[in-house]
Amino acid sequence: MNANSSSNLSRRRLLQAGGIGALGLALPELLRGEDKQASAKSCIFIHQYGGLSQLDSWDMKPEAPQEIRGPYRPIKTATPGFQICELMPRLAKLSEQYAVIRSMTHKVAEHKLANSMLLAGRENPAADDPCFGAMVTKLRPSKASIPDHVWLQKFGGGAAPPDHTYLTGGHLGMAYAPMLLGQKHDDNPATPGYRVRAFDTPENISPTQIADRRRLLEAAQQLSPVGNTAEFDAFDTHQQRSIDLLNGRAAKDAFNLDRESARMRDRYGRNPLGQHLLLARRLIEAGTRLVNVAAWTGLGRGEKFVSVETWDMHGNADVGIFENGWNGLPFALPRTDQAVATLLEDLRERGLLDTTLVVLVGEFGRAPKISKGAKRIGRNHWPACYSAMLAGAGIRGGAVYGESDKHAGYVKTNPVTLPDFTATLFTALNINPASRLAPDGFTIPASEGRHIEALF
Repeated sequence: MNANSSSNLSRRRLLQAGGIGALGLALPELLRGEDKQASAKSCIFIHQYGGLSQLDSWDMKPEAPQEIRGPYRPIKTATPGFQICELMPRLAKLSEQYAVIRSMTHKVAEHKLANSMLLAGRENPAADDPCFGAMVTKLRPSKASIPDHVWLQKFGGGAAPPDHTYLTGGHLGMAYAPMLLGQKHDDNPATPGYRVRAFDTPENISPTQIADRRRLLEAAQQLSPVGNTAEFDAFDTHQQRSIDLLNGRAAKDAFNLDRESARMRDRYGRNPLGQHLLLARRLIEAGTRLVNVAAWTGLGRGEKFVSVETWDMHGNADVGIFENGWNGLPFALPRTDQAVATLLEDLRERGLLDTTLVVLVGEFGRAPKISKGAKRIGRNHWPACYSAMLAGAGIRGGAVYGESDKHAGYVKTNPVTLPDFTATLFTALNINPASRLAPDGFTIPASEGRHIEALF
């Protein structure tokens, strides 16, 4: 029996055959073969960078003391018995389209490391671990003439993880690095006159010259001793995709928000998060495999830019957590409610929600007790218990998984670690979490966690 037929074998038949040795298969081939069975899906991963308060969003505790529960009331959703914050009325009406995990947990209360952990899906990430997007595009590359992996709005400020944790491909190589848009706070589609310039070619280089350079590169590959290595192949693929993007129209059109109606742009919200999620939908529709979006909701009228860390709400940036400014819940949460609810509706209307996973999560949550920060009141970093939202791609809508204690400070039932969370995302995308990523084909699984069966 050869390796090509292995993908048609069930686990039971493999056991009956006496294991992989009896089949004449190498373990990497078996793992890769299992992955190839299912159709590819895509993902929009929204980072609530800074850490959303679970108590003021998905896991409210109205019976707790005032210094715990905060000023907001819970409202009913379309799912009986499930309530969320009154600042998210549109998402409340759409609760049958998403699931909420109320038992996310880890032990690191420092932004940089916690973000690195979330990006890699590991409790102790190595310096060269690839981020989730790089792993997805390695295991499920797109065949469309558009970037596989796009990152919208670079992390910034004191909470930012090192660039190499998400803007490179880690040990997988730069071929799996994302295309980054939004290096500065005003470099986003909500800024008047914004245009993606990544596909502009220098005025002094013609298409003929680009083709000539490509032929020269191919000749160098034939002469070089590294010309037939896996590293060169990855580089070669990266170069070819870049040339295809420069010469084609598909990517340029996908990145052009001027092709959307003013009504649709208004529907998402004329702020960085709203316009980035509209752009993310366009990219997914065109064939991009994974879009990461930093959930920066912009600035209020007259506000000066401080940071894109919208959700780091512990009163240290001249705005209290319950104040109506860029770093406060009354400003940020309604804008997120509008943008994410519109994204879910839009994906569903276009028949894309079944094949697109939507993830909304921060690197940790917020402390149960409201406290005085450096300048205003807020909630401090809190990784012991926090919440996440998942939608689409086979995730069971109307589901609430896990339970916190009476103050949403600690997990009461069904703790979800970052490896388990990441394994769940891989499973939703029809990727085996055990898929191997090391060059030897045996070591470094995509995830060491176990997916949450109850969410499917």
